[in-house]
Amino acid sequence: MLGRTHAVALLGLEGHVVEVEAHLAPSLPAFTLVGLPDASLAESRDRVRAAVTSSGLAWPNRRITVNLSPASLPKAGSGFDLAVAVATLAAAGAVDAAAVSGWVHVGELGLDGRLRPVRGVLPAVAAAVAAGLPRVVVPAANAAEAALVPGAHVVGATSLAHVCAVHGADVVVPDVTPVADVTAAVPSGGQAPDLADVLGQEEARHGVEVAAAGGHHLLMVGPPGAGKTMLAARLPGLLPDLEEPDAVEVTAVHSVAGTFDPTRGLLRRPPFEDPHHTATAASVVGGGSGVPRPGAASRAHRGVLFLDEAPEFRPAVLQTLRQPLEQGELVLHRAAGTARYPARFQLVLAANPCPCGRGSGKGLGCTCRSEQRRRYFGRLAGPLLDRVDLQLEMPPARATDAPGEPTAAVAARVARARAAQGERWRAHGWRTNAEVPGARLRERLGPDRALVADLDRAVDRGTLSLRGMDRVVRVAWTLADLDGRTAPSRAQVREALLLRTRGHGA
Repeated sequence: MLGRTHAVALLGLEGHVVEVEAHLAPSLPAFTLVGLPDASLAESRDRVRAAVTSSGLAWPNRRITVNLSPASLPKAGSGFDLAVAVATLAAAGAVDAAAVSGWVHVGELGLDGRLRPVRGVLPAVAAAVAAGLPRVVVPAANAAEAALVPGAHVVGATSLAHVCAVHGADVVVPDVTPVADVTAAVPSGGQAPDLADVLGQEEARHGVEVAAAGGHHLLMVGPPGAGKTMLAARLPGLLPDLEEPDAVEVTAVHSVAGTFDPTRGLLRRPPFEDPHHTATAASVVGGGSGVPRPGAASRAHRGVLFLDEAPEFRPAVLQTLRQPLEQGELVLHRAAGTARYPARFQLVLAANPCPCGRGSGKGLGCTCRSEQRRRYFGRLAGPLLDRVDLQLEMPPARATDAPGEPTAAVAARVARARAAQGERWRAHGWRTNAEVPGARLRERLGPDRALVADLDRAVDRGTLSLRGMDRVVRVAWTLADLDGRTAPSRAQVREALLLRTRGHGA
């Protein structure tokens, strides 16, 4: 006797449809699970047996072998419980075997038969629909998330008995309360902070506007209380809403990470992640046992990753950011498999000028020795800083400083600049100047070397690398877009060079 249904295995954001086969043989009772399961999946044998008996169904007194095909694909997590139970009951004749073979079942079973929510339902359902299996059963707590996938026919079930009744079994469906998804992020409910709250700091505000307009990375150096954290927290408010494909991709990342609240629908606003400086490399770029989970860098995809007190982060953590800054994705290799997560974020670094924080300006109040200052900023290695487009030094804030423009006014200029970039690079698939290869940007400048003469001299002096030159050109194009020009002027190239080299870490 054989029963079949389907589940989905996730490697990163990529879903693979898995055929779940259950075979019942007339032999001594046993339950064998094969097909490269991990420890949590191997434990499903006990959960499935208890859930079946708690649902008022007879457990087959046979030798049961469950195979997860393809067997060479690593499979992890408790989301296979429901598919294993349904395939076993189909083999025993408790549900219609022909009917369940065309369905995908995703969910974790409790010992009482209730269905518990799992992570990664959005990319799992999307993979099922893409594979031609649009009929999907998920826990009721995940139904709203699964329904976000176009073309999916979703059934949100509360228990194993409910699933069996959907497939025609003669079973009493208990009236149980759906298990809530306690891992989902709770919406803040508050309004985004306004840029008008920042007093003074005209140059830094301008730098944040340029960063938002072109998707550039930013370093702010200044004493405590200068407004670095406030400016970084207000940067996402300047960015436009996510386009539909980006919203789906960002939502899928947060679904796999377990930080998505399905009642809010797709995540339409750029995310903001600000890990503490004690964070490990696994928490920032992703990792963990088994198949690696997304970290803060991937959760910040199409948004902002803010590292406050950046020199206090471990050097290994900072250096792991070099790959996503260049490629826009993270490839995590582990023994259980390789996971790819998108990570095209804007990196914002904030740092004090020295360990005591009083070394700005003339630094008369600074108590740090010169070697302490060098060691402190030396933690931000050159290869990382070379990938940061804007490096700004902020003076101390004063109570007499006037508030600047509100977020709405600056966001309108950012939207116009981004629209100009989108129109210019649409044929190549790029949307912001930060994504465009430097060679293509220099090509658009034309053969006049006088336009970049200052950059050539900086490269000859060794104060600017060729990568840094490309990034200066990108910023110059963004300045031109903010001014409504079709190409940057020499003055804007000079301004872009100053925005890169004015900071303490240049």
